[in-house]
Amino acid sequence: MDHKSLKYIFTQSKLNMRQKRWLELIKDYEPEIHYHPGKANVVADALSRKSYCNLLTGEELSTELLEFVSTEQLNELRVRCTLDDQIRQAQKYCPSVVELKVGMVKGILTDFRKDLQGTIWLKNRLCVPLNKSIQGMILTEAHCTKYSIHPGSSKMYQDLKKLFWWRRTKQDIIEFVAQCDTCNKIKAEKRDPQGC
Repeated sequence: MDHKSLKYIFTQSKLNMRQKRWLELIKDYEPEIHYHPGKANVVADALSRKSYCNLLTGEELSTELLEFVSTEQLNELRVRCTLDDQIRQAQKYCPSVVELKVGMVKGILTDFRKDLQGTIWLKNRLCVPLNKSIQGMILTEAHCTKYSIHPGSSKMYQDLKKLFWWRRTKQDIIEFVAQCDTCNKIKAEKRDPQGC
């Protein structure tokens, strides 16, 4: 665990509602919680990093990380187009990106730039074309993959706006989260019973 305070969750006299819910979920398992400070906790560090759309690069994996990844998991990796490549290709055919390029050439849109590969960026944020498939991949990866925690729309927007930009980003995130069955089920469980 990465939070030292969790080490004492079983012995604390007062717990907040969130801690009580978590305790209720794990009480039948009798877990032992060990604190591993900062850099010593390589596994939690690796798992907590977002990997938007499983971007594969030519970089080697660290030996420390490979020790915790099974051969079966490594065999599941497939070489495919990276998200950057997919976005770059889609940008070529997106009318709104073509408009951005015209504005850039005219000097009207000075916050946008084109990198050496031809990809359009808004400052340091990748410009995602109006392509529901690509936007869907990004939203799914940020919200409901194996290692994500189903963040709410505000948290998800704060995370994604650091990396990506498209028109209606915030609205698309709100709609995506509102349609998540898992989130809706959790919300229903948290509500107080109706009645007197």
